[in-house]
Amino acid sequence: MAYNACADLLDRNVAEGRGEKLAFADGARRLTYGELQRASARVANLLRSSGIRREDRVVMVMLDTVDWPAVFLGAIRAGVVPVPLNTLLPVETYRYMLADSRARAVFVSASLQASVASALEGLADLEHVFATGGKADGRACDLDAALAQQSDSFEPVSCSPDDTAFWLYSSGSTGAPKGTRHVHSSLMATAKLYGQGVLGIREDDVVLSAAKLFFAYGLGNSLSFPMSVGATTILNPERPTPPLMFKMLAEHQPTIFYGVPTLYAAMLGDASLAGEKGSTRLRISTSAGEALPEHIGLSWKQRFGTDILDGVGSTEMLHIFLSNAPGDVVYGTSGRAVPGYDLRLLDDTQQPVADGEVGELYVRGPSAADGYWNQREKSRATFQGEWTKTGDKYTRDANGRYTYCGRADDMFKVSGIWVSPFEIEAALASHPSVLEAAVVAKADDEGLLKPKAFIILKDGATADGLEDALKDHVKKAAGAWKYPRWIEVMETLPKTATGKIQRFKLRDMA
Repeated sequence: MAYNACADLLDRNVAEGRGEKLAFADGARRLTYGELQRASARVANLLRSSGIRREDRVVMVMLDTVDWPAVFLGAIRAGVVPVPLNTLLPVETYRYMLADSRARAVFVSASLQASVASALEGLADLEHVFATGGKADGRACDLDAALAQQSDSFEPVSCSPDDTAFWLYSSGSTGAPKGTRHVHSSLMATAKLYGQGVLGIREDDVVLSAAKLFFAYGLGNSLSFPMSVGATTILNPERPTPPLMFKMLAEHQPTIFYGVPTLYAAMLGDASLAGEKGSTRLRISTSAGEALPEHIGLSWKQRFGTDILDGVGSTEMLHIFLSNAPGDVVYGTSGRAVPGYDLRLLDDTQQPVADGEVGELYVRGPSAADGYWNQREKSRATFQGEWTKTGDKYTRDANGRYTYCGRADDMFKVSGIWVSPFEIEAALASHPSVLEAAVVAKADDEGLLKPKAFIILKDGATADGLEDALKDHVKKAAGAWKYPRWIEVMETLPKTATGKIQRFKLRDMA
């Protein structure tokens, strides 16, 4: 069966009469579905006229503007494989990814050219650089000028549902980033199972995502989910600060808002924004990336009257496969399996664990990646037949609801009992003086592992006398043996480019 994801996500909307409907807006420009279809065709023709053929890779280092979906979908239309990259990476990481992917072309936002310029030097496979949204520097060509010479008609290349459509690189928090290969059918699979099946996204929705398009989470939020039903996406090319997010919520009145725990905490914790009302049309919010502490969900619901649906996804599975759902929210848990996905918890001997016991989470579903590029050993370790190993530790209750315990390599035992760093972090972050917290294992004078906490204080909070108060707070909230024996106040916490805490760096510090 022939299937091209661009035809399903984009051309279908035009064929169904949504050609004049707004698809994307970025604050400076707007694209209807019809205009996006024509823009993607021009990109496809540009790639073909540049000698770039199906299955070749093209890298995208682009801000979230209306050019992003045009380039991404235009490449897929031509059977070319787009590889979106994080726009905040260091030069050496860009160089690794460009060389690893053997990219034939790079599309880069004009304002980011200086960040990647030195990474482009001496790459044997790289032939073309196109700059978007501003003046082209160095070896780059102006994308708008190049596209103006192209036809706005291009029939989607006939592909298989199992052909590679695009790559996403993993965050690489514990090693070299891995090029994760996703097939054409995966975008719509996540849109139908989570976007439509859980969120109930519909044509009249307006969506706003703090997570960027180059993330698996953001790609579903802002592209495949809304396009699956003909909805409208508001894009934000800037950093998603609390003041900007509140401004965009008020200005665009989205019905769905996608955030992450750190942002929700910052939006709720900023005293100068306490009077902000957000969007009066907001009917649902979501969270992913890291587990959402209970107090954040409850505070958001109390202030704005809508729930945050905390869910779990991964680059390898493309989007959320375990989630709370409308009318079925229990804060402090990750919810239940998204219908269409199967979950299981296994112990260290690969045997199923009983309800209430800690096990490593495995998932099976239609959006699993086709493997990692040129990393056979890691592919075999992660993609085990139909099952994908997540690396997360969970417990499951009798109702099929899952509670996050931590990454498999972050768990440790205190007095012979497994301790979840996340549980302690959530308890610490629920204290009115604490903005963020991270917990790792540290050996005491007798060589026994105990929790050590690194915290960031809220504006105006002081560390004077706080340590004992925090220890007592955790004892009451999480358990007497789980309190941190050491607490260190930090200005910042080490994080990956995707915003996840790098606990291995904290372990080295401890």
